[in-house]
Amino acid sequence: MTIGSSLPDLLGIRLPIIQAPMAGVSSPAMAAAVSKAGALGSIGVGATDAAGARAMIAEVRARSAGPLNVNVFAHRPPIADPATEAAWIAKLSPDFKALDTAPPGQLTEIYRSFVEDDDMLALLIEQRPSVVSFHFGLPDEAAVRALRDAGIVLLASATSLTEARAISAAGIHAVVAQGWEAGGHRGTFDPDAPDDRIGTMALTRLLVRELDLPVIAAGGIMDGAGIAAALMLGAAAAQLGTAFIASDESLADKGYRAALTSDAANHTIMTRVISGRPARSLANRFTALGLDIPPRDVPAYPIAYDLGKALHVAGKTRGEFGYGAQWAGQGAPLARAMPAARLVQTLGAELEQALGAGRQTGGRRDKS
Repeated sequence: MTIGSSLPDLLGIRLPIIQAPMAGVSSPAMAAAVSKAGALGSIGVGATDAAGARAMIAEVRARSAGPLNVNVFAHRPPIADPATEAAWIAKLSPDFKALDTAPPGQLTEIYRSFVEDDDMLALLIEQRPSVVSFHFGLPDEAAVRALRDAGIVLLASATSLTEARAISAAGIHAVVAQGWEAGGHRGTFDPDAPDDRIGTMALTRLLVRELDLPVIAAGGIMDGAGIAAALMLGAAAAQLGTAFIASDESLADKGYRAALTSDAANHTIMTRVISGRPARSLANRFTALGLDIPPRDVPAYPIAYDLGKALHVAGKTRGEFGYGAQWAGQGAPLARAMPAARLVQTLGAELEQALGAGRQTGGRRDKS
């Protein structure tokens, strides 16, 4: 397998496959299993603090000596808006009432951005995971330099050429080309700016042509054929998230897993009402609430997520899972339930088959 081989060598992996760092879904057990199978396992620590991240890293390392990607959220810290937040609580109060519970009286910033979290930066420099990746933007120059000086490979998500150029200029080792198809939070640096909604394959090819750093394709890729397609377009690797949601090691609850195998998988939708930032989810009760709500009415991320999580807890205790953050990409109907290691092995075999078929087809064309 020669296509894009330099990045796998840099990451210390045998297969050009990265398991996406899905906060709340990708467990340390998943990351360890993926890395042991020859791909890059990832954990998302954007929803925890330095102490929580330390515990997660320790659990991965107790299970595997393989490479590890630790993902952080580098979003612009939110500005509280009490009026908007109070109106948002009032807007969702009928749903809380239907679940026989009361909404919280006020909302808080439940996640601290990496751009102002010195404790998290110090922990990463101390622990030195193989890879650190950024979502929603970039930290300052000093943080990037400190992580690079610690020997850590850096990745960052881009949804456009403009963002990718900023990533390249910042000295990041590789860019994750997050297409419009991708599940979970859109990695846009500014969630209120116009979004060109570029698909994975078009964005991958654009970045490969325009940038002088490795490109990792992400969004809608669910099997070896999809990975092969990305590699043929010049990607150095592919990042898969939704493909791992149904794995045994996933932290997805039973409602999430059931929804993934239901008709909802055919109707994913980009919404910001759950967390305050655009994110692709399976169609559910929560996404339906947001169909006619303008973005200006939703509090900033992650303040809005405080109410979203409270509503999910209220529903879940009563057997209603439709208020969950059931993030999934447009490839959701292709999800397969199996242990994470077996999925990596399956993806690797499918990739070899797809690349072999491509070489054979190319050979026949040369003779015609």
